[in-house]
Amino acid sequence: MAVPTNKLLERVLDYAALKQKVISQNIANAGTINYKRKDVEFSATYSNAIKSVEKNHIGSIGGNQKTLQTKIKVVTDDSENLDSGFNNVDVNKEMADMAQNTILFKFAARKLNNYFKSLQYVISGGKR
Repeated sequence: MAVPTNKLLERVLDYAALKQKVISQNIANAGTINYKRKDVEFSATYSNAIKSVEKNHIGSIGGNQKTLQTKIKVVTDDSENLDSGFNNVDVNKEMADMAQNTILFKFAARKLNNYFKSLQYVISGGKR
């Protein structure tokens, strides 16, 4: 059973919202001694879904529901890289991740908005 692209975009929005919270938490704890930075895992699932869309060249993802059932999860970075001397949070990297995440969120929101506008247009019988 194919998964609609709008469901993938909803998952991307869920991921981006959670990632924003995690990045904010990392930045807020940049001066906390022994704090371990956190990250969100979703990239593998996302890239597999994108490859499936590219392969099929249609508006749905070929494959089964498991593509989107993979959980988005927060993981702790246990690396011992203590650049700050307090913990393993690099504020510059976190800010770059935040900028990238913002772009991803805006992209997914815009695409989902266009989907619903198209749907509304069809429902209204082509009237604007």
